[in-house]
Amino acid sequence: MKSRRKILDNLMTAATWGSGIALTALVAGIVAFVAVKGYSVLSLEFLLEPPRDSMTRGGILTPLVGTIQLVAVAMGFAIPIGVATGLYFAEYAKDDLFTSALRLAIRSLAGVPSVVFGLFGLSLFVILFRFGPSLLSAALTLGCLTLPLMVTASEQAFLAVPRDYRDASYALGASKWQTIWKVVLPSAAPTVITGIILSVGRVAGETAPIMFTGAAFFAPNIARSLFSEVMALPYHIYVLATAGTFIEETRGIQYGTVLVLLLLVLGICSVGIFMRSRFRRRMRR
Repeated sequence: MKSRRKILDNLMTAATWGSGIALTALVAGIVAFVAVKGYSVLSLEFLLEPPRDSMTRGGILTPLVGTIQLVAVAMGFAIPIGVATGLYFAEYAKDDLFTSALRLAIRSLAGVPSVVFGLFGLSLFVILFRFGPSLLSAALTLGCLTLPLMVTASEQAFLAVPRDYRDASYALGASKWQTIWKVVLPSAAPTVITGIILSVGRVAGETAPIMFTGAAFFAPNIARSLFSEVMALPYHIYVLATAGTFIEETRGIQYGTVLVLLLLVLGICSVGIFMRSRFRRRMRR
């Protein structure tokens, strides 16, 4: 019996390692394929020039800056609301039917296709609020898209803080809000940052929501205000890949743009991981 359990344990360990290695190899292969196809067009001019000649020449400055603008505005909207909602569920909400229904609704929204959020943003922000197709409409739609993930990650982060930390704070005479601000939030910060990192990756790579709400097929200039249309790397890639007679002519630009998008997301995530590590080291002291 013991020998059988040991064999089963070894098989499951090998299967787990095998799955991890296979997934890592698959991701590395995709990145390597894109890098090989796209590195030849990467240059300072490619990053600093806007598209020109029907986007068959030039660079990607306009969609690159537009993507950064979308991510910044979307996360500026989603992070405060998502973290505050997660804090409410973890620290203030009662364990009743209403709270359970809210949690179920938020979990369900996480599985809704992104194109549905695009139609929602079109109806609410573009038409009802009259923001028009704009950076603001697209960013708010992306913020709504990432809110379920942000709320769930924040709630789980706050619930993971040991109860002893709160009890020790109360024993020293701290109020509930002081305990949350000085104890719970710093302890949960690394996990909250992990949720933010995942959200940034999703926001930066979405195409369907911004197609309906503010992404421009072509814009000669960078968006100067929240109510200007904006180009974005994901939609730019889609346009180039479906450009009919220009598909082959822009193949290098397509792969180069994909590579820049990957590097941008990896760069933002790396900054988040660095911040998370600093929080963890500070908490250990």
